[in-house]
Amino acid sequence: MTLGASLAVLLPLATRPKSENSDTAHDLEVYRDQLSELDRDLARGLIQPSEAEQARAEIGRRILRLSAAPQEKTGVEKSFSLRLIPVIAVLAVPLISWGVYARLGSPDIPSQPLGERLARNPADSTVDELVARAESHLAANPSDGRGWEVLAPIYMRMQRFSDSARAYDNAITLLGSNADRQSGLGEAMVNVAGGRIAEDARAAFQAALRHDPSNARARFFLAMASAQDGRMEEAVADWTRMRDDLPEGSPWRGAAEQALVQAGQETTERGPGQEEVEAAASMSAEERADMIAGMVERLDERLRENPKDAEGWTQLIRSHLVLGDADKARDALTRAIEALGADSEQARALIAFAASNGLTMTEQVQ
Repeated sequence: MTLGASLAVLLPLATRPKSENSDTAHDLEVYRDQLSELDRDLARGLIQPSEAEQARAEIGRRILRLSAAPQEKTGVEKSFSLRLIPVIAVLAVPLISWGVYARLGSPDIPSQPLGERLARNPADSTVDELVARAESHLAANPSDGRGWEVLAPIYMRMQRFSDSARAYDNAITLLGSNADRQSGLGEAMVNVAGGRIAEDARAAFQAALRHDPSNARARFFLAMASAQDGRMEEAVADWTRMRDDLPEGSPWRGAAEQALVQAGQETTERGPGQEEVEAAASMSAEERADMIAGMVERLDERLRENPKDAEGWTQLIRSHLVLGDADKARDALTRAIEALGADSEQARALIAFAASNGLTMTEQVQ
């Protein structure tokens, strides 16, 4: 292809332009025509013989001067030089590119067309290839509701929230509504909106609760919607019921507990002990700030040693937000998702908790 493109440019440059009659040849032709015209005029009696002789002599002198003048070749030489430079430049492109590719490339590796990659064993495929395979299947079979249902949470984990919402919506249309599909649709819409729970997301969560009143995801986000609307007492009551209803270790219970902490309704087990509280009472504002910063730093160090502590990550994110350092909170959230696994319930609960405290998904990605 490189050679073909180069030839397409070279051919017009290499083609020798049509030879133009030189100025000398053109002038000689004009003078010959003048002599012929002079003879015709003399034969018809239009001019006198003496006048014809003078004119013929003048034309002859002009022809002699023209023949004696040196031939100009600089224009031709210049034209050749101008054509030679782009020819060399065009030839250099494929030569240099082939040389670099031969040294740095991998010409011996066989090509891997997308069709062949999608046809390989799923166990040997990457996540992107598996998603591409699913998308190819759904493009050919858009009525496969089960396929849309499987793909929707994968889109969510890849943070392709608009695609996730579309997949959930297709699954609901084709398979019918249930609690998981509706709550998944609502969560995708929340993330598309950057953490804001709009009316369409609320409708999805409410539909999920009609199917299953105990659906934790829908309960959490509807409580968060109440908080966003300024109905904090209602939100606290909903989160309190979640904390009491859900079993120990449930990620959504942890999210509810941290939401209550943020709302000022609970203390946290990781907070300062009694001795620290008494010591803080006698400190200056600057000393208290240093003490709090030290506690947050120690918590950060513990999480580096034990990164699977979901509650610890929640507390660290909350602490940074309380201190007004959104960048550190965002960094802690990123590290937590990497440690817990982007597809884990703990990570999803952390994302929901961050969104409930104003750390939107848009900010998290940046």
